[in-house]
Amino acid sequence: MTADATTIAIFVGIVAITLGITAWAARSNKSTSDHYVAGGGIKGWQNGLAIAGDYMSASTFLGVAGAISLTGFAGAGVYTAVGGLVTYLLVLLLVAEPLRNLGKYTMADVLASRFSTKGVRSVAALSTVIVSIMYMIGQLVGAGSIIQLLIGINYTVAVISIGFLMAIYIALGGMLATTWIQIVKAILLISAILVMVVLVLARFDFNPIVLFGEVANQIGRDALRPAHGITESLNWVSFNLALVLGTAGLPHILIRFFTVPDAKTARSSATWAIWIIGLVLLTLPIIGYGAALLVGQEGIANASEGGNLAAPQLAEVLGGSVFLAFVSAVAFATILAVVSGLVIAASGAFAHDFYNNVIRNGEASDREQHNAARLTAVLVAVLSIVLALGAQNANITVLVVLAFAVAASANVPVILLTLFWKRFTTAGAITGMVTGIVSSVGLVLIGTNVMGENALFPLGNPALVSVPLGFLGCYLGTVLSGSRAREESERGEQVTYEEIYVRSNTGISDIEEEIDTETAQRSRV
Repeated sequence: MTADATTIAIFVGIVAITLGITAWAARSNKSTSDHYVAGGGIKGWQNGLAIAGDYMSASTFLGVAGAISLTGFAGAGVYTAVGGLVTYLLVLLLVAEPLRNLGKYTMADVLASRFSTKGVRSVAALSTVIVSIMYMIGQLVGAGSIIQLLIGINYTVAVISIGFLMAIYIALGGMLATTWIQIVKAILLISAILVMVVLVLARFDFNPIVLFGEVANQIGRDALRPAHGITESLNWVSFNLALVLGTAGLPHILIRFFTVPDAKTARSSATWAIWIIGLVLLTLPIIGYGAALLVGQEGIANASEGGNLAAPQLAEVLGGSVFLAFVSAVAFATILAVVSGLVIAASGAFAHDFYNNVIRNGEASDREQHNAARLTAVLVAVLSIVLALGAQNANITVLVVLAFAVAASANVPVILLTLFWKRFTTAGAITGMVTGIVSSVGLVLIGTNVMGENALFPLGNPALVSVPLGFLGCYLGTVLSGSRAREESERGEQVTYEEIYVRSNTGISDIEEEIDTETAQRSRV
């Protein structure tokens, strides 16, 4: 399409809002704590909206709608919408409170609260960077496609421009700017989606059954049926396993629980996120099938082979160029907010976990960590941009769920066993993470998404194999290390499970000190 003045004005206006938030937040972004976790002062409802903003990325809005429009129930779209409804229940029930009680800035802080070795921090930092970059590729592909559609500039130029904006957000505003951009973006995105749903249903007597009936009549009943065949069925089992488990291991989601003051607020924010995300995901089949009927599958595929522009195209059909500009600008703001969180997670993992605690033995100053995080943010952004330039025609949801698979395979087994297995050792944690990373990334490289018809691994997503391998690596690393847990505890390299259990459930970091303080207070009374 050709951009007009109104289109550009709406787009620039929303981008200006995000830059204004960054300028405001920059005044408070003075310390490492401010940069990583906004000083830990975010409220529950605010963090819930921000978590929803983090999760409702380009893959959720653009990728899911596009996948449904082109492949119906048999594709990634409906499975993602359904899987996303339950994934945060795992986060709420198992990890939200313990993470807040044990961690400070990063996922590695949680593991290091039990295993105080450089090896654990190093591998955890590596996992965080890999997952963040893989997730970011999908976001940049979506952003580049939107800019290309909206303004008509070259895809490569669009992706590089987005990377430049992303660097500004991180370098100046840190987590506070990212949080408020995510909150504003979540509100705008929910508004845009609800308006689209109402306008779509208005074409079908405000009755979803009529809509689905038209899908069956015009596209065929297969569009409303799940995939058939053993390989296809296993592929979608693997896809959903990655989706459901992976959220609990995504670094940019996990660090959100460090931005709140206590575990109770962490639980509250997860509850807020579940309701918001559930509302949005339930509407996406209406948008996806609506696009298939009103835009046409051929038109969607011609605009983007992966169907990533189905939602903006539908917006143009429903409300003309003005609504197209608004929906596209909101989707762009969505991507900016998500990639900002990803860059903070990756740069924080390197600066805090590797640079400070491994290279500098925990002696780097606050200013040195802050500068290292900013430099790493630029390097991560550049690498992600280069990789995104080669993935223009892939569906965003497929790309992003590959990152979920790595998180589910490398991070989730270690997090859960750190919290719930008494015999777990440092060797088990390192072996599990390395096994999860190598198996998931390796199977992606030899799978259908990379090698196509010549793939050596038949499934599009590796989680069905790599997640069990991650748990197996944790188990074998632990049992083969013998009585290492007791020896590590005696040498001060591992905190006892009993102490971790109390800390993860109460937030008390020094039990003896807490008892002494409580006794002193009672004696004064």
